[in-house]
Order: sequence, then C-alpha cells, then structure tokens
Amino acid sequence: MGGKKDSAPQTRAAESEGNPMELVIRGADVIDGTGQARYRADVAVDGGRIAAIVPEGSGARPTAHRVVDADGLALSPGFIDMHAHSDLALLRDPDHSAKAAQGVTLEVIGQDGLSYAPVDDRTLAQIRTAITGWNGDGSDIDFTWRTVGEFLDRLDHGFDGQGIAVNAAYLIPQGTVRMLALGWEDRDATPAEVERMKALVAEGLEQGAVGLSSGLTYTPGMYASDAELTELCRVVAAYDGYYCPHHRSYGAGALRAYEEMVALSREAGCALHLAHATMNFDLNKGRAPELLALLDTAIADGADITLDTYPYLPGCTTLAAMLPSWAAEGGPEAALARLRDDAEAERIRHVMEEEGADGCHGVPINWDTIEISGVNDPALTEYIGKTVAASARERAEAPWVTARRLLLDDRLGPTILQHVGHEENVQAIMQHPAHTGGSDGILNGAKPHPRAYGTFPQYLGRYVRELGVLTLEECVAHLTARPAARLRLPDRGRIREGYRADLVLFDPETVAAGSTFEAPRTLPTGIPHVLIDGRSVIEDGRRTDVLAGRTIRRG
Repeated sequence: MGGKKDSAPQTRAAESEGNPMELVIRGADVIDGTGQARYRADVAVDGGRIAAIVPEGSGARPTAHRVVDADGLALSPGFIDMHAHSDLALLRDPDHSAKAAQGVTLEVIGQDGLSYAPVDDRTLAQIRTAITGWNGDGSDIDFTWRTVGEFLDRLDHGFDGQGIAVNAAYLIPQGTVRMLALGWEDRDATPAEVERMKALVAEGLEQGAVGLSSGLTYTPGMYASDAELTELCRVVAAYDGYYCPHHRSYGAGALRAYEEMVALSREAGCALHLAHATMNFDLNKGRAPELLALLDTAIADGADITLDTYPYLPGCTTLAAMLPSWAAEGGPEAALARLRDDAEAERIRHVMEEEGADGCHGVPINWDTIEISGVNDPALTEYIGKTVAASARERAEAPWVTARRLLLDDRLGPTILQHVGHEENVQAIMQHPAHTGGSDGILNGAKPHPRAYGTFPQYLGRYVRELGVLTLEECVAHLTARPAARLRLPDRGRIREGYRADLVLFDPETVAAGSTFEAPRTLPTGIPHVLIDGRSVIEDGRRTDVLAGRTIRRG
C-alpha cells in the first residue's frame, strides 16, 4: 500500500492560497464506509464537516491552515460502538482514551435494560447498587438528573460545559422503566402499569433517545412477558426507533430466544438490533449458521434486523447476573438477604450448579470458566484474575462457598469474564451483512475485558490483516456506515462532502489492539489521528484536551 509505516503522520502549517480550509488530510487512502474500493484523495475539513474530497490527479489540491500528511495511510469514518457501557465513564473521565484512542467517535449507551434514566430517588439508589459492577457505585457522580432529557443535557454540558470525550446516543433501559412502574416484582404488569411504562418510553424518545434496550437475563427486566415487551416496542416503532434486546438466552435455548425477539419485533412493527449476538457454551459450538439462517429468512421476508458483536471469545458481566432470577426478586437488598440465609443460599446453589439458572442462560455453571475481573472492595483484590474454581481450590472449599462470600462481601459488585465462546461462531457472525461492531466494554474493575480498550483495532488488525475474515473495506463498512444507518444518522458514517467530519486515520499494516487479558488497559497502536466534528481528539498518536463529544439525539 506504500506510505509512511514507521511513524505517525505529522501535521504542519499550510500555505494560505485563496480561501484555505481549516484542515486538509493530504494523500489518504480513503475507505469511505460504503464497502467500495479505497481510493487516494485529499480530504478537506471546514466548519466541522467534510468540505471537499479531491481524488488524486483530479484537480487542484485544497489548501488549509493545517495539513496532515497521510502519505497513503487509511482514512475512514469514525467508528461507532453500538454496545457501550460508558454511561458514567463519560462523566467521570474527560480523557476517555479507552474509546477515543480506538477511533470510536460515537458510543450507544443505556444498554441491556439497565441504566440511570429515567429514575426517581428510589430507583436511582437501586440501579446504582444493581450495576455497580458495570460502572462503579457512582459515589463520585453528582446525579442531578432524573429524566432521559436531563441526563442527555448533563452529558452535553460535560466537564465545565465543554462536553464529553466522544459522542453518545442513548437507549431507554426497559428494566429501569419497569422498576419505576412496578418495582422488582416477578409478575405480569397490570394494564395501568403497562400504560405508565409506555408513557415513560414515549417521553424518553421525545427527549432524544434512539430506542429501547432490554436485559432479558437481568432482573427486573427479565420478568416482562412478550406481550408487555411488544406493547413497549409499538411505542418505539411509532418514533422510528429500534429495539435492542440482550435476549433471554445465549446458551440453552439460544435459537428459541432469537426467534422470540424476531417474532416480537415483527409483531410490533419495530426495527430490531440484536445485542452482542453470539452462540455460547459447548452445546452451541458451530451453530452460528443456524442463527444466520433464521435472520436471513426474516430479513428476506421484510424484517428490519441488525446485530452487533465483539471480536473476542469470553463474555463479561457481573457475578450476580449468574443468579437465578427469583433470587433477585425485590431488588439488590432482597438478593443479599437471600444469600445470607443458609437455606436460601443452598437453594440458589442447587439451581446454579445442577439445573442451570436462567441468569446463566439455562446451563449449569462451570466455575472453571468464571474469572473474577473486578471488585469494589480493595480487600478482595486477591480474587482478581483467578477463576472462582481456582480461588476455591486455594482455600480448600467448594466453589459456591467462594462465590457466595464474594457476592456478600462486595455487595453484588464483582465483575466476571465468562470463558464460554467459540471462534468459529465469532467469525461466522461477523461476516453477516447485518453485522456491526460493539465493544460491550465494561470499564470498571482492575482487570476488565480487553474488548473495552481493543475491539475496533482488533477487528482491523486480527480479523482483517492477520486472518482475512473480512476485507478492510467490508470491515470499515461494518464499523461505520451500517451502524449509522441503524441509528438513522443522515450525515455520519461515510466520507462524503457535507457529512460530519468524524474521521479516523490509521495504518492498516500496523493497527492492532494493545489490550490483552493480562494487560487490558493498554491502548492500541497504529491510529495516529481521530477527529470528531473536525476537531482533533487524537493527534499524532496522543490524546488532546479537546472535548468534542455531544449527545446524538433521535430526530
């Protein structure tokens, strides 16, 4: 491909001729997001948008106050993380290099049916405890908002009114909405409660949310019937949003769970985006083609379906998520009370180890696959990086004894890596035309999943350059234009004149995820420049102090 390979492209002052632009990226190999072949061009940026694209040899080269000499490196639209858990990180960390350094210019948060708006005082306290493993307990955050609109406003104001590190779109969390309407009860909602939930969803969409998420292996969202979910999805469809479920099983019954979501969304007339779509556990090894055939049939029949995946094998969630759903009925304090009760704890153990809890996707838990990745209590850090089974062997006790103690001592806080994925499934699904990229990155904890810091360079480095699973042009389309189309964004996701200048300049020959399971917070290599709205957030390989991120709202 030619060009500079040993150093980052350097910026320089440009000669001013005529009416110079703010910035020109000179001599880039443009990969425009359409999937079409790359081409060499100068790309000029002015006023936050792509002002001109001049292919090599086609005319006078644009001038600018600042020039980046790309010298044949690849220029793509900014990457869109379709499944992010940066709900509090965006307010906590102005740097946010975990995403900015990957070339991510937009994250979709509010995932898995659990987030921080809409809430009242009661549910805010509950949700902070319930997902402390994902985002920390929030003790460092001033929760001044209660509605979706107020949360989005808070993000826009960001740090001293300057904004946030990257752009963010928000999904209304169905589990949080259910908390507001009927608490943590495992029962059907009454007609009046369904109407209240529909009103809350409509209000959130009117205030700028792009759709609705569910976590149907997480309480209390998993207590909802299909009929209840269908009613909420009818509201989403009326606002041209989309439904993003973490469905009821990725293990036993996974295909049935996918079928359920497809049928539900079609009944509601609602666009469907399947969260971290995969087939996990031994019983699903090699079965990705069955899932893809299901989706192809529905799409051919007119269904509007997309999905996202991360390019790694292990999953990541909380240890508490493995519990049977009935153990969490009543909320976090009720779950802790059951864990303290010996008889109830034994009942929980029996379901988890011998029957297969719904929290563990209907599969009996294998403690050798459950690695502790983070805890809130510093006194428990000795467990991090070890499986529950390994820690139990060190203490000459049963794995459930270890797990129960961790859940109680850390107040449901431990995060885990669950080693249950299969490479052939991962590769098959990422090649599907409906596929987009999502990190599902949990940034909390001492040893987070490396996908939080490495998903997008992992796609470009490992799965494009090393394995050839996707061409570079195909992969960029999966990470840019396709998610932008799902989000109904008319001016992002492609390199076109007039589009927002969310851009990534990277070296296809060296781009790679630096993060590993041993060193998960290592930043990627081979991504020297990232722009959001034409402003440099990564320049010459270093994070600037620019806060160019804003909320991207429906409509």
